[in-house]
Amino acid sequence: MDVKEKRNLTVSVSPHIRHEDSTRLLMLDVVIGLVPAMVASVYFFGWRALCVLLVSVASCVFFEWGYRKVMKKDSTISDCSAVVTGVLIALICPVTAPYWMLIIGAFFAIVVVKQLYGGIGCNFLNPALAARAFLFSWPVAMTTWVAPGTAVHILSSNADAITSATPLSFMASGQLPPHSLLELLMGNTAGSMGETSALLILVGGIYLLVRKVINYRIPVSFLGTVAILTLIFPRGNDNVAWMCSQLLSGGLMLGAFFMATDYVTSPVTKWGQVVFGVGCGALTVLIRYFGSYAEGVTYAILIMNACVFLLDKVGIPRRFGVVKEKKGGDQ
Repeated sequence: MDVKEKRNLTVSVSPHIRHEDSTRLLMLDVVIGLVPAMVASVYFFGWRALCVLLVSVASCVFFEWGYRKVMKKDSTISDCSAVVTGVLIALICPVTAPYWMLIIGAFFAIVVVKQLYGGIGCNFLNPALAARAFLFSWPVAMTTWVAPGTAVHILSSNADAITSATPLSFMASGQLPPHSLLELLMGNTAGSMGETSALLILVGGIYLLVRKVINYRIPVSFLGTVAILTLIFPRGNDNVAWMCSQLLSGGLMLGAFFMATDYVTSPVTKWGQVVFGVGCGALTVLIRYFGSYAEGVTYAILIMNACVFLLDKVGIPRRFGVVKEKKGGDQ
């Protein structure tokens, strides 16, 4: 077998998808899907939100380029995966997050979580969510929320006088948030930059589904599990209002459509994806109900990321022509 034939038989790392587009075009589709959430973040939180996005994206691209340059490897910044990671890091942080924290988060996501494991396709954790978990080393900065419409200075992140409670902080104490469901849907609430407008995140998620960049199994099983559990076990007098408030609050929509569906860190088998989504939903509710932190999406997805190697064994189709062996051997 000559060198050319061997190259044709080489199997690359995941994601393995049957799609006419390249990785670059798929990542650009994800960026397009995130545009409504980015526009909403600037609309609700002002120009500092745009600066946070630019700093985060630029840092991720720089660290990916720099690492590959230092290690004398081919540059991969053209695949736009670092851009997606930068956008997601910005959207899951408060608008008041200091720029230096975003740079540290970008370094952790790109170098530690992604490149040290071999680059795109080799990481076992979602880089953006791993960065967010790491950034909780500075809990005050990561839990300082401002109300939409509050002008935050572009250069200063000091927002001590304008802090606001998030809907999840009310529900963590067993109360329905003082926001209408319409406000939760549109995003007129405090929270991370990209977690406010559930409607616009849903629009972006539908775009990815229509483009067949993602499939419905993980988002539906994720959101469906949260809906069922919160409807059956409410903490308020109105079961339906409690369920809807849980679905429309925090990072649930963003996580279900844009992070739990990551090709590399989610299962490839159909039933594995369903179990993955159910696990993410159950863990999210468990952490929201019994954890000391009001949100549970980040850690739920990261925990399930670590279980993907087992979930990929669920639902593996039987090879054609293989006959299942009888217990106890042939009689």
